[in-house]
Amino acid sequence: MSVFNGSRSYVVRLIFLAVFLVMVGQLVNLQLFSNELNDAAINNAVLRKTVYPPRGIIFDRKDRPILNNTLMYDLMVTPAQVKGVDTAYLCRLLGIDTAEFKTRITTAIIKGFKNRPSAFEELLSPEKYARLEENMWRFSSGFFLQQRPVRLYPYNAGAHIIGYVGEADSGIIARSGGFYRPGDYVGRSGLEAYYERVLMGQRGVQMLIKDNLNRIQGSYQNGALDTAAEAGRGLRTYIDIELQQLAEKLMKGKVGAIVAIEPKTGGILAMVSAPNYNPNDLTGWDKKKNYSRMVLDVAGPLLNRAINGRYPAGSTYKPLGALVALDEGVITPAFGIGCSGRYYGCRRPVGCTEKWSGHSGNLRQAIAYSCNSYFSHVYRLSVDNPKYGSTKTGYAKWREYQSAFGLGHKLGVDLPSENPGLIPDTAWYNKTYKGYWNSCTNVSLGIGQGEMTVTPIQMANAMCIIANKGYYYVPHFVKKIDNETKADTILAPFRARHEVLTQISDEMYEIVHSGMQDVVEIGTARGAKIPGINICAKTGTAENFRIIDRRRIQLKDNSLFACFAPRENPKIAIAVIVENAGFGSTWAAPIASLMMEQFLTDSLRAERKPEVERIAAANLMPSYLPRLQFLADSTRAEFYYGLTKDTSYIRKFRRRSQLPGAANDPNAPADSTERVNNGMAILDSAQRQLRKQNQRRSHR
Repeated sequence: MSVFNGSRSYVVRLIFLAVFLVMVGQLVNLQLFSNELNDAAINNAVLRKTVYPPRGIIFDRKDRPILNNTLMYDLMVTPAQVKGVDTAYLCRLLGIDTAEFKTRITTAIIKGFKNRPSAFEELLSPEKYARLEENMWRFSSGFFLQQRPVRLYPYNAGAHIIGYVGEADSGIIARSGGFYRPGDYVGRSGLEAYYERVLMGQRGVQMLIKDNLNRIQGSYQNGALDTAAEAGRGLRTYIDIELQQLAEKLMKGKVGAIVAIEPKTGGILAMVSAPNYNPNDLTGWDKKKNYSRMVLDVAGPLLNRAINGRYPAGSTYKPLGALVALDEGVITPAFGIGCSGRYYGCRRPVGCTEKWSGHSGNLRQAIAYSCNSYFSHVYRLSVDNPKYGSTKTGYAKWREYQSAFGLGHKLGVDLPSENPGLIPDTAWYNKTYKGYWNSCTNVSLGIGQGEMTVTPIQMANAMCIIANKGYYYVPHFVKKIDNETKADTILAPFRARHEVLTQISDEMYEIVHSGMQDVVEIGTARGAKIPGINICAKTGTAENFRIIDRRRIQLKDNSLFACFAPRENPKIAIAVIVENAGFGSTWAAPIASLMMEQFLTDSLRAERKPEVERIAAANLMPSYLPRLQFLADSTRAEFYYGLTKDTSYIRKFRRRSQLPGAANDPNAPADSTERVNNGMAILDSAQRQLRKQNQRRSHR
């Protein structure tokens, strides 16, 4: 037994020795080799504060800053350090209740910010910041204020161009490969998004030492470990901010878009999408409320119709069709037809407003007076060209021309989310018509109707190609980047010249230019004339349909105008569309004329200024918008009622007798439902009037 006990004692001593050696080894490792304790001590005693750099400035063509930076503050929190805080007082300063306080803390922990700072409340209003700043000593355990550069827009213009900045969401963080972190702000739309890596700059870090009560005592190691933030670089653009402001004023109370381009460079001088919004509404402390309001607005103030709106080109397409036919040799400048107000070449006639003889005696006259019969026939001659052997082959060739003009595909403008528009291919028609179709099936393409849809920027670019006699540069805003280097290749696509239709002779372009000048001199847009400036233009009036309450309703025509000037040395090309506004000469042409005069002469004549006020004061918002808003709001209300059974969501959308638990009261007064339905009746009446006017409809 004594031998056995001796052996067991020996084993126990070996175990204790081994444990002792492990402990000594770990102590040596922690003291001499490992940074774990040092890191833990630093994390407890040092606050790592991100320093956000000011974003780059965007300048217009005259080097005026069209946006700038100002400073606001975020209230940051580290949940693990929140101890002994007067929660009730903090909630009173922020205007929230304790339940909201707990929710925010819990959310931060769930997102993985228990031991890291995150925003408790972003972009404090000046009033909240003032209240907090003098009381932060009360909340030093876990809370601190952090500066945040935010955008300021001195001209209150260019919202759709510039875009807005918002916090990086999980998708952006994942796509960046960890480059962005929660709490970072990034460009979410417009130039802010496209040139994000140029504008964002480089984050810095400030290390601050804390005492045992988590109070800031100063810089850690006298700032030796701090890294300075590097400001973003500026963008120099082609934008004329005064022209932009004028365009936005003219489109007030309207739905549509304007694009103005410098033909020789592709530089975009102005771009407006209406309805518009003040860019300052999406910066600062109330941006979330404003964003939510605009997202729910069926008029779509956040939608950039200049690059996303798809519209029939209407008669603004006719100069393009003329150049195709001339280049294909199916017509000459002297080619003419007799038109008495209708084209009978197909089973379904195409109407034309002009009936007097001679308005389509040659190409120049047909452009000036916008003869639908002429261009319907010219389209058929182009796609039925005998040298191609079949209509389908001829149509494929015609579509190649449209692609060269920039239609049916994205141009590559330096804004995100551009729409390609639509020029259907032969496969589309084969599928739709089971292979049985001919030039009469889609003859309306010849007058810019039918399945053809274009974006305003595509039509403005097409005017640049005609003005330049066959070439263009991809439309873009940015001319150069401050401190640009060879590594800055982002502008390379915009400096390449695209000679897409230079095979068409200058003589053919001059014939089309003459017809377009006649549009303003003697034709459909005489009111757009500017003394001393030769303008080449084309009006357009496009039929307009919309599905409302599962019915296809014909609305008032869209008003279009496309032009460039001066003819001899084009400096500006413009495309304008005003939805539901009637003839192109009524609204779109005067808008473009005012913009051309402002840009080319740097002023407006005194007699023209009342015209600016007249157009700006005109409310042309579509009559169907209240109905669409009601449908959207009531559908959303029913959805939330289904989730919560809270009748407050649906109360204003139903009669009292329709509310759950209410007595069946057939005499209950109607609420907004009936009022909006009455508005729908008015819309139906307007539609009937439009049908009566169909025979007098113009596509100019």
